[in-house]
Amino acid sequence: MPSKSDIKLICAASHGDPFAVLGPHLQDDGRVSVRAFLPGAVKVHVLSADTGAVLGRLLKRDPSGFFEQSISADTTAPYSLQVQWADGVVSVLEDPYRFGPVIGDMDVWLLSEGTHLRPYEVLGANPGLIDGVAGTIFAVWAPNASRVSVVGDFNFWDGRRFPMRLRRECGVWEIFLPVVGVGALYKFEIRTNNGVVLPGRADPYARQAELRPGTASIVASMPAAQPSTPARRHANALDAPISIYEVHLGSWRRILDTTTGEQRWPTWDELADLLVPYTVDMGFTHLELLPISEHPFDGSWGYQPVGLYAPTARFGTADGFVRFVQRCHAAGIGVLLDWVPAHFPTDPHGLALFDGTHLYEYADPREGFHNDWNTLIYNLARTEVRNFLIGNGLYWLERYGVDGLRVDAVASMLYRDYSRKPGEWIPNVHGGRENLESISFLKRMNEVIGSERPEAITLAEESTAFPAVSRPTFAGGLGFHYKWNMGWMHDTLQYMARDPIHRKHHQSEMTFGLVYAFSENFVLPISHDEVVHGKGSLIGKMPGDQWQRFANLRSYLGYMFAHPGKKLLFMGCEFAQEREWNHDQSLDWHLLDNPQHAGVQRLVRDLNHLYKSTPALHQRDCDANGFEWIDHGDAANSVLSFIRRGRDAQHLVVVVCNFTPTVQTGYRLGVPNPGQYRERLNTDSAHYGGSNTGTPLGAATTEETAWHGKPHSILLSLPPLATVVLEWTA
Repeated sequence: MPSKSDIKLICAASHGDPFAVLGPHLQDDGRVSVRAFLPGAVKVHVLSADTGAVLGRLLKRDPSGFFEQSISADTTAPYSLQVQWADGVVSVLEDPYRFGPVIGDMDVWLLSEGTHLRPYEVLGANPGLIDGVAGTIFAVWAPNASRVSVVGDFNFWDGRRFPMRLRRECGVWEIFLPVVGVGALYKFEIRTNNGVVLPGRADPYARQAELRPGTASIVASMPAAQPSTPARRHANALDAPISIYEVHLGSWRRILDTTTGEQRWPTWDELADLLVPYTVDMGFTHLELLPISEHPFDGSWGYQPVGLYAPTARFGTADGFVRFVQRCHAAGIGVLLDWVPAHFPTDPHGLALFDGTHLYEYADPREGFHNDWNTLIYNLARTEVRNFLIGNGLYWLERYGVDGLRVDAVASMLYRDYSRKPGEWIPNVHGGRENLESISFLKRMNEVIGSERPEAITLAEESTAFPAVSRPTFAGGLGFHYKWNMGWMHDTLQYMARDPIHRKHHQSEMTFGLVYAFSENFVLPISHDEVVHGKGSLIGKMPGDQWQRFANLRSYLGYMFAHPGKKLLFMGCEFAQEREWNHDQSLDWHLLDNPQHAGVQRLVRDLNHLYKSTPALHQRDCDANGFEWIDHGDAANSVLSFIRRGRDAQHLVVVVCNFTPTVQTGYRLGVPNPGQYRERLNTDSAHYGGSNTGTPLGAATTEETAWHGKPHSILLSLPPLATVVLEWTA
């Protein structure tokens, strides 16, 4: 018989090794002692799983519901428990404590050293069969806990009922719960090493979660692995056209609920019906979704995630997201996810002090607390934490088939003194400011993705001069495929906000980016960060009267799409949303009834299609041989002119930007090749809301007059506040 102390600890939900007490145990006399803790039970019989015969009746040893009795049976023989409850109901239950360890030795070893590439296949809640019995394997890493239980809607959220087994080699607690299946709500109840029972913790590896304000995890099936395809690898390549439409799904377009008459979020299937065709029509090649991992606070836009493995319930189930990605790919659209390994929130059901200790976060706030966001910082010195995050990145790529990850706030990860005053940070082991653990993590993450999902891409939001962000790790880089060009964004928007009369003094703000344009593989980002927190909308940054504001915006968008680098535009910017973005409201689609707004939308559509169909505008986005200035020094007229080249010598375009409201007639421009230069796009076209000024007949023929250091030249009429793209034909 178990000791009174063991029984007392089991009844108090404070026993650290419940499998040593509960379940079947062979006695010295050859009989088997079967023990169960069943609060609320009146009678308990042991039944043969094979025949249903009664093998014995368990006796109540403690009024709290501890039952035990010796029977003549093999400890390996399956059995079930027939339970009569206080209300007279009789049920037959499988005993979780008759099952042996459920995590294999190899998985335990890989988890212990933090090298399990796919920890999500082992940890979390995994429905399945054991010995022909259907149920769910629960496993959670909590090495410093004194007891962990699974609680849920299947056991009255009672932490006494299903305490777990500790696999000490890796600090993981595990249990197989028969009958519990897909759709069950659950959490982990953790007792700390000093006896405190913590608020219920959501499963860090949960594949589904309740919609806020609910905080429970939901048992869900593992999404089927999505095959990699050569088509997606080609679409994500450095020489491919990549034009990204950045979207916050909760505010792109709200749906009218005909039952309540109120606006609601769209479902994944509704997004597939609405967003995918719109993206195709607009000519974008990729969607980038602001973080869709489960998050409790709408106002964080997803950047304070709690359930990294769970697509948010705001738009439906995980199956719906699978269908959404498949619909995107079927339409030729790539899907990028905004991914947040830089910080996590302090919500009590999340990762903070997960097992009563600083498990996922650094203990010292000088390392583990973000002053800017009041969030915690992952302790990337811990192999298990690195494993959790890298496995998560691979999970989205492999199980949902997304094309890549845009990694948020990389700059904050690279430096220990990021946004900290002297004395508020701890130097690295060499006394420097670089965060060596984060650097190592980012390299490893990129290497794993490159090895396991080679067609996928990673993009870094990185705003400093940290070198070689988008260079391979074997060459000393961080291993990202692309880096956001935050400097280009800042300088060019600053220029465009100036009154045109002053722009001649600030020409370098538009040209300086070309000094370093090929030091990284850049994405030119006009993202959500530029249209929030009092910054106003993109059209709101433009100076002048109404006509000039729109002309300025059109010229800027033309310059952006002609400039080397992949493109990113936040939703609403494509039709000149007037007000600052509000995550609680739908975009102002009614503005498209206005010809000026509709004109901007037509321009962005045409820019995308021109960018995709013109090799000179995308094949060498990241190659210095694809760009050449014609004249960057005409500051007096605020005119810029340059050449873009494709790999084939026949693929050549000339781009001219006039950033003043003055028409430049008879403007002579040097060009490299004789022939015609046909106007492919003019942002001043009446089709877009412009004045329709441009080169007569839509083409210019070269003259044998050397200019701008070129052997030939053409005469142009430069439209006001406009960008013109001319394609060369021999």
